Amino acid sequence: MTDVSEWLKVESLDLEAQGVAHNSEGKVVFIEGALPGEEVQVAVGRKKNNWEQAALVAMRRESAQRVRPVCPHFGLHPGACGGCKMQHLHPAAQVAVKQRVLEDNLWHLGKVKAEALLRPIEGPATGYRYRARLSVRYVPKKGHVLVGFHERKSRYIADMQVCKVLPEKISAMLMPLRGLIGAMDARDRLPQIELAIGDTDGTQVIALVLRHLEPLSAGDVAKLRAFAAEHGVQWWLQPKGPETVHLLDADGPELAYTLPEFGVLMPFKPTDFTQVNHHINTVLVGRALRLLGVQPEERVIDWFCGLGNFTLPLATQAREVLGIEGSEALVARSRENARFNGLAERTRFEARNLFEIAPADLAVYGAADKWLVDPPREGSLAVCKALGELHQAGSDVLPKRIVYVSCSPATLARDAGLLVHEAGYRLAGAGVVNMFPHTSHVESIAVFERD
Repeated sequence: MTDVSEWLKVESLDLEAQGVAHNSEGKVVFIEGALPGEEVQVAVGRKKNNWEQAALVAMRRESAQRVRPVCPHFGLHPGACGGCKMQHLHPAAQVAVKQRVLEDNLWHLGKVKAEALLRPIEGPATGYRYRARLSVRYVPKKGHVLVGFHERKSRYIADMQVCKVLPEKISAMLMPLRGLIGAMDARDRLPQIELAIGDTDGTQVIALVLRHLEPLSAGDVAKLRAFAAEHGVQWWLQPKGPETVHLLDADGPELAYTLPEFGVLMPFKPTDFTQVNHHINTVLVGRALRLLGVQPEERVIDWFCGLGNFTLPLATQAREVLGIEGSEALVARSRENARFNGLAERTRFEARNLFEIAPADLAVYGAADKWLVDPPREGSLAVCKALGELHQAGSDVLPKRIVYVSCSPATLARDAGLLVHEAGYRLAGAGVVNMFPHTSHVESIAVFERD
């Protein structure tokens, strides 16, 4: 670190939840732990031509939105857990920051502005993570095991004893998990435990997927069974890739979550993609369908449909829903879920690579009144480009309304630019979805209309 700087006024937060300021030379300074409105002194640790990276040293003006972190493992010091980045900022202010990030991306990357800002979707700020990937490391020199998230900007695992964003029962299980792994023969060959929680009518099913790099001994299997009985969980084993995941004891209850507004029950496997935050997902699905405004006679296409998270609720309202997804396995699961919920006659599913799709391919699926688009972080570039080319060619297959659910403001902004400037849509509304409180992750929802 260099000498302590002049006093700096923090202007905003970046996507990594760092304070952003400018020094007297006009150079941008990124400051770990600083919040907008604060006046701080920093120690610069890294210098480039146009920016500097710095650590907070002193503060003479504190933000009114600064709060005490809820977790004892949150911090800026070496060894602090890197699972959260914003626990020092009030949850309501976190949402405001994310809304600003969304607006900035839409304008600077897509050159579009929403006609209306949608009310943010918010929920509990603790105990919300129903999915997590916990790293495991046996430390032979110290004779103990670490189970948890990685340290800030490090490949090492944080020494976590509790976790406030995990459900309380899982948080209380971290130390017993350490003891279990430490007692196993394969303790140095168990790199990961993946958590997935199902929740139906208030009844939770907790699945723990153990990644193991060698076959487990009979003694290790017995220890897993004893742990499952004591803590009310089910173990799944993963000896190789995701396709090898299997239930240790086949008589366990099924994982599922509900969408009660639509009378839909969604069974899933612990390695299937489902949303981390079940509460927010329930609200999000309801909001998306209300914004889409589907009528009984309409046909809808659900792009990147996954397990049918939006497809099946849509099928309770529309004449027909086509769900399209890149994974054959997920398409098969979607069909199963449609049959399970009595919606097979109103749904159809197809598997295809949605990152490589031409206008002619798009036209094959025929006209749809409305679209739901829910892509991964890469966005929906190929689909949006193809839609723009169809518009330029005067095609009549373009939907009159699109609801786009995004997990990346940058790719949403890029695709919004294509839809508005190339495909003849207007951005009627956009707003944030706080799926991951205390993190810098920004999810959002946007509505596009054709006049």
